Amino acid sequence: MPEKTDLIRPLVSVVIPAFNEERRLPQTLARVDAYLETQNYASEIVVVDDGSSDGTVRVVELFAREHPRVRLIQNDHRGKGYTVRTGMLAARGHIVLFSDADLSTPIEELEKLLPWFERGYDIVIGSREGLGAQRIKEPFYRHIMGRVFNLIVRLLTVRGIQDTQCGFKAFRDEVARDVFSRMQLYGANTKPIRGGMVTAFDVEVLFIGAKSGYRLKEVPVEWRYGTETKVNPLKDSYRNFRDVVLVRWNDVRGRYDAPRALPATEPSAPKPNRVESK
Repeated sequence: MPEKTDLIRPLVSVVIPAFNEERRLPQTLARVDAYLETQNYASEIVVVDDGSSDGTVRVVELFAREHPRVRLIQNDHRGKGYTVRTGMLAARGHIVLFSDADLSTPIEELEKLLPWFERGYDIVIGSREGLGAQRIKEPFYRHIMGRVFNLIVRLLTVRGIQDTQCGFKAFRDEVARDVFSRMQLYGANTKPIRGGMVTAFDVEVLFIGAKSGYRLKEVPVEWRYGTETKVNPLKDSYRNFRDVVLVRWNDVRGRYDAPRALPATEPSAPKPNRVESK
C-alpha cells in the first residue's frame, strides 16, 4: 500500500460534487481534510463545482490555499451526474470515492469500504439497507418512496442491490474511468440546465459496472437525512423513474455493449452481473 509520503499518486481520491454549497462546504472540507490527514496513505480531495451561483468557488479556493490536498474543478451547471462524472474521470487516486457535500454519510465510513478492495472487489458502495445500516431522522414517506424505487430498479436494471442511491460509492481507478466514460444519460453530451436536478445517474453507473462483469459489493453504512435536501418528491421521482427506463432502453439498443478497458495484468474477469451484499 502506498505510504503517506507518496506524493506522485494518492491511494484515495474523494470527489465532492457541489452546487450552491457555500454555507456547508467549509465544515465539510475541514472534516474530510482532517480525517484524511490522520490516515497513513496519500490522498486528495477533488471538489467539482456545478456552475454554482453563490460563493461556492470562492470558499473552495480559500480553503485550498491552506490545504494542498484540495483542488477545484469548475463546470457549467449540468447536474449532479455530469458533475460526479467529471470528478471521477479527473481523480488521480487508486481508489476513487464520491461523497455528497452534506456528508449525509460520514467520511469516516470510508473505513468500511476500503477493505473490500483488498478482497478483489472493483466497486464498493455504501448502503442504507441491510444489517448494520443506520438511517437517522429519515421521514417515513421518504423511506417508502426509496423502497418502491429500488423495486423498480431491481426489476428493470440492477439486480441484487438494495440501495443504488446512497451518495457514497468507491471504485478502483481503472474501473471508474471505464464506467463513467461510458455513461449515456449524463455523459459528455449533457447540456447545461437551470435549477436543481436530482437524477438516477447512480443506476446507470452501477448497471454499466455489473454488465461489464466488475465485482460489486454493497456495505451497510450510517446515513443521516438532511433537512436541507434538494429533492422534490414528485418531480424527482418522475425523473428517476424515467432514467431507469432509459437505461433499460439504452441497453436494448446496445449502448452499453462497448468492451471494458482492462489493464494487461488484470486476471480473468468474474462472471457478469455478480453483485454481493453484506
